Amino acid sequence: MTGWLDGWTVVFDLDGTLVDTAPDLLNALNHVLDHAGLETVDLQTVAGMIGHGAKAMIQKGMAHQGLTPSDAELEGLFARFLVYYADHIAIGSRPFDQAPEILDGLAADGAILSVCTNKKQDLSDKLLEALGLSPRFAAIIGADSVPSKKPDGDHIVRTVQAAGGNPARAIMVGDSRTDERAARNAGLPFVFVPFGYEAETVEAIGADAVVSHYSQLPAALSRLIS
Repeated sequence: MTGWLDGWTVVFDLDGTLVDTAPDLLNALNHVLDHAGLETVDLQTVAGMIGHGAKAMIQKGMAHQGLTPSDAELEGLFARFLVYYADHIAIGSRPFDQAPEILDGLAADGAILSVCTNKKQDLSDKLLEALGLSPRFAAIIGADSVPSKKPDGDHIVRTVQAAGGNPARAIMVGDSRTDERAARNAGLPFVFVPFGYEAETVEAIGADAVVSHYSQLPAALSRLIS
C-alpha cells in the first residue's frame, strides 16, 4: 500500500522546531555566567539568540551586563558551556506538543523524515536519543558534519540525500530566517513554525506555509505537494 507522501522527504530543523530546547540552553548559559561571577539572565533576554548558537547567547548574556568578552574569554566560556550542556541536555527539553505523534503519522503515510540542524552532531544525536526521537529519522545531519551549514542550501541537500531522498521532492520545516534562507537556497518549499525562537514576524519570513501547531502540519504539506 502506498501513502500520499511516498517519495517525499520532510526535513526538520531541531531547536525551536522539533524540540523546545530553551530551558536547558538557558541553564547552561547561566551556569557559565555564574562561574564567571556574573549575574544570570532570563529567557526573554537571550531568546532571540538561541538559534544563533551558544557563543551568541554568551555574548548577549554578557552584553546585558555591559560586558564584551575577549576572543580568548569567549572560547573558554564556550568550552565550559558545551561540557555542561552535554551533561544536562534533556533535563527540561521536550518535543513540541504532538510532534512525535505527527511524525509517526507522516512516516506511516510514506514520508522520509530527516533532521538538518546547526547544532553540533554529537549534541544533536544525544538530544534526540535521550528524547526517544532518533529512530524516526532516516538521517540527522549536524553543522559539523557538512562543509557549510545553513543557510547554505547544500546542508539541506546533503541531509535529503543521506536520508535516501530526492531534493526535488523535499520540504523544509523550520522556525528561523536561517531555515528559510537555507530552504530557498536548496530550492525547497518552506514551512514556518512560529512557536520557535525567531524574532522576525510571520509576515517578514514569507514562508510557503505557516503552522502554529503540529496538528496543522499534514494539511500544510498536502497543500504544498498537490
